[in-house]
Amino acid sequence: MVSRNERMLRRRARKQAAERYEKHRRRNLLAKPGEHEFVVVLDQLKAGFNVPKIFRSAEVFGAHEVHLINIGPFDPAAAKGALKRVPAHFHSDFDACYQGLIERGYTFYILEADADDALWNADLPDKSAFIFGHEELGIRFDKQLYPEIRALSIPQFGKIESLNVSVAASVVMYEYVRQRKGC
Repeated sequence: MVSRNERMLRRRARKQAAERYEKHRRRNLLAKPGEHEFVVVLDQLKAGFNVPKIFRSAEVFGAHEVHLINIGPFDPAAAKGALKRVPAHFHSDFDACYQGLIERGYTFYILEADADDALWNADLPDKSAFIFGHEELGIRFDKQLYPEIRALSIPQFGKIESLNVSVAASVVMYEYVRQRKGC
């Protein structure tokens, strides 16, 4: 059983996290795109743990921007300030995000464990949009409505068939940058 004091401390921690989120989101209005043209699209991820870590990687790898689809407030502490530095665009549904990025010339990619094309064999265009789905449920939109979205896999050699979404996002961003920098 949780004590009254513990409940009070949890409530205070949630309030402080919400205040940090609002502060960082306001500062995000001044964020400048990174040096690369790729964007990250987060499709209805859980608001907590992975979203700020993906922002952190997006900042490190020079992402142009991050698009959040139907993602509520999260504690930006794990982002280490990246939410203030990487432009964030908030959408209520995937289609609005998709149409806006298509108009700007982006090519879309999703990750699927059984995709025929491996990430390291893909020739990623400058304007790449990488979609990452919910940690348990995957992408939440009907993929058949968007036949031009290309599926890629991250080759894996162990017995576990998936990576944490923030780790997978970092691998994809690294590969994009590697193709441009010749690492």
